[in-house]
Amino acid sequence: MPKIIIFDIVGTLVSHEHFFTAIAERLPGLSKHNLSARLLGFAWLECAEREYTYLSLSGKYVPFATVFESLFWRVLHSAGVTEPRKIATGEDVKALMQEYQKCQVRPGAKQCIDTLRANDWTVWAFTNGDRERVEGYFHDGSIAIDASHIITCDEIGVGKPELRAYKKVREKIGLGKDEEAWFAAAHGWDVSAAGRSGFKTAYCTVLEKYELEEVFGKSDVVADGLVEMAEKVVGTAKDAA
Repeated sequence: MPKIIIFDIVGTLVSHEHFFTAIAERLPGLSKHNLSARLLGFAWLECAEREYTYLSLSGKYVPFATVFESLFWRVLHSAGVTEPRKIATGEDVKALMQEYQKCQVRPGAKQCIDTLRANDWTVWAFTNGDRERVEGYFHDGSIAIDASHIITCDEIGVGKPELRAYKKVREKIGLGKDEEAWFAAAHGWDVSAAGRSGFKTAYCTVLEKYELEEVFGKSDVVADGLVEMAEKVVGTAKDAA
């Protein structure tokens, strides 16, 4: 049986740290409103993921990048800035969107993928990001995932974590109904949905720290780091063979 694993990309293999730093440098006036760049960046990302998902669930798919850029002013308003356009401009938003494309792979991400490939695993990736951006992340971080093995929500027209998105991934890969494959992510909602769509699941706490099994359910593998997660997946699959 072929050994197949699908990774989430942004948040899992790729860190947001560069983006948070870019916000701090571009918008020094945030401190006057008692806002940290990290918290604003987190709120912006989380709000965009929510609205992106809600739109997809309602049958109106809008690319994540479009949703993300458009929501900036709403997020500032919700954070208590009564006149958002007085502390940031449209040019600032465009610049931050460019910086988001420069995010870097996490420490251990390359070793994680290399470990799996060295043990004869076929590695895929599934993302709500646009293809050009995520291919850039992989190129800059020397991540060995073939472009033909990257599946984007933009291309299938359904956003994660809709269960039919994971079904489409299985179809894209050519997995039969009962064929086993793994899904790895640092988002609890992502591995939860993948698990309910027939995947074995690997959850890395590098992003969210807490597994929250009582909310998202139990993953087959849990690890604090990406390399440890890869090693656990390899070992668990061997034990089950």
